[in-house]
Amino acid sequence: MSRLTLRPVDLARLAGVSTQQIRNYVDAGILPPTERTPAGYRKFDARHREALVTYRALAKGFGWDTARSIMQAVHERDLPRALALVDAGHASLHEQRLSLLATGEALEAVAGQPVDASAVRSGMRIGEVAAHLGVRTSALRVWESSGLLTPRRGPGTGYRLYDPGDVRDARVVHMLRRGRYALPQIRTVLDGLRRTGDTEALRTAIAERRAAITRTSLDMLKGAGHLHRYVAEARPE
Repeated sequence: MSRLTLRPVDLARLAGVSTQQIRNYVDAGILPPTERTPAGYRKFDARHREALVTYRALAKGFGWDTARSIMQAVHERDLPRALALVDAGHASLHEQRLSLLATGEALEAVAGQPVDASAVRSGMRIGEVAAHLGVRTSALRVWESSGLLTPRRGPGTGYRLYDPGDVRDARVVHMLRRGRYALPQIRTVLDGLRRTGDTEALRTAIAERRAAITRTSLDMLKGAGHLHRYVAEARPE
C-alpha cells in the first residue's frame, strides 16, 4: 500500500468527524498504530484511510460496536476473532429473517380469527395473561402505558381485567415485538385490527421490516467486501 502521507484533518474531512476523533480511533485500535515525527506528531498514511473507510462501511451494516470490535481484532492480528464477529452478524440477521417469516405467518393466523370468548375467559388478571402469553407482567404494563393495550379496571379493586380482545391484542404486540417492530408500527397494526379486522397495516409493517433486513444484508455485504480488501492488502500471503 502506498506510503502517502496524510494529516489528521484529511481523515477527519473524509469521515466528517473531528481530528480528535481520528486520534481517538487510533487509541481505541480502530485505526492501526501511527508512527511519530521527530516533533511528536502522528503520521498517517493510506492504510489509515483504508481502515477508516472499512470501519465506517462495517458500521453501516453491523453497527458501530461490532465494527469497532472487528477492527480492533484485525489490528491485534486476531483475524479468526474478527471473522467470527462477521459470521455472528450474518447469523443474527438470518435469525431475524426467519423470525420475520414466522411472525408474519402467525400474525396472519391470529389477526384473521375472530375474537373467541370461549378460548380465553373474560376478566383475566395481569399475571394470568402474562403466564398465558409467556411474557413478563412488566411488559404488559409497558405496552399499556404506550397505549397499545387498554384493559378495563375492576370496580372497587382497580385490578386490570383482560377480556378476550385484550388478550388477542397482547398476543399481537408480543409477536411484533419479537419481530423487532417499533411501538408506533404496532399501534398502526392494532388500530386496523380493532376498527375493521383489516390486516393490511400488518402486511405493510412486515414488508417494511423485510425491506430493512434486505438493506442491512446489502450493507453487511459491502462492509465485508471492504474488510476483505483491507485484510488482503495487509496480509498479501
